[in-house]
Amino acid sequence: MARSLAWEDGSVVAVDQCALPHDYRELRLRTVDEVIDAIKRLAIRGAPAIGVAGALAVAISAELHTVDGRCDLDAVLADARRIADARPTAVNLSWAVDRVLTRLDGGAAAVLAEALAILAEDEDRNRAAAANAAALVLRLCERRPLRLLTHCNTGRLATVAWGTALGTIRALAEAGHVEEVLFGETRPLLQGARLTAWELAEAGIAHRLCVDSAGPAALAAGMVDCVLVGADRVCANGDVANKIGTYSLALAARRASVPFVVVAPVSTLDPTLATGADIEIEQRSADEVTAFGGVAVAPAGTAVFNPAFDVTPTDLITAVVTEQGVFG
Repeated sequence: MARSLAWEDGSVVAVDQCALPHDYRELRLRTVDEVIDAIKRLAIRGAPAIGVAGALAVAISAELHTVDGRCDLDAVLADARRIADARPTAVNLSWAVDRVLTRLDGGAAAVLAEALAILAEDEDRNRAAAANAAALVLRLCERRPLRLLTHCNTGRLATVAWGTALGTIRALAEAGHVEEVLFGETRPLLQGARLTAWELAEAGIAHRLCVDSAGPAALAAGMVDCVLVGADRVCANGDVANKIGTYSLALAARRASVPFVVVAPVSTLDPTLATGADIEIEQRSADEVTAFGGVAVAPAGTAVFNPAFDVTPTDLITAVVTEQGVFG
């Protein structure tokens, strides 16, 4: 499987997710600021992917701030904080940055080695989590083949390779268990319409796109056997932050008695936060709502509430599945 992130000749090489689905191109990022910009504008997005990119950005900083074999630790730490703050909700970013910083005393080479270890681990972690989740779905759902609902993009584009919730769907499809995948368009930048549709078509999996507000209606109409989503942060009590629109799907799934399964790597678990009330929710630009394709669709000066994420309470979640097993 093609990788969405790589390290080549001192640069982060990433699929430009802002260009898809019409143009498949790669970015070659050589500076910390270039990586931060790519993360902020969602050219690199998905909790696992931004974690890997953040770790590699710290490695770039360590190399750039090393002169005559001496690394300016304060400068690297300052860059690391800027990298970790690029997107505040997904814990994978700060987790990866903090992990590589544990090697900073060993110099730039040690930081890069740790970042490359995170890069190398990602696909294996995703495949293991997806296998665990696929086995759970088959235990929970009697109907075959399955009609699945997902939200946002959680495939290879959101990770280094394979994916979490979409990786689970891919695993189920390869085993012949999927009839159709329904997915929402997904704000803020239509990641479902642009990216999930592209990945499902690439994999040859039958799919249909719906507006985000139609997902609950599909659940109420009995069109869905299981909901599979990813996560950007899982709190100590099991509350989950994920792309805006996830909470409404969880409510509708509970009403329809449909399993609601979260698939994410262990790096997404955050035991330092007791509940979802403690999660910082990223607010996006008003322009993402008031304009489309550069054309204004709302009156000038319209106030906007544009959170990138919402929090789903643990009591609405059937299980959280990681590479280490099933929780819930």
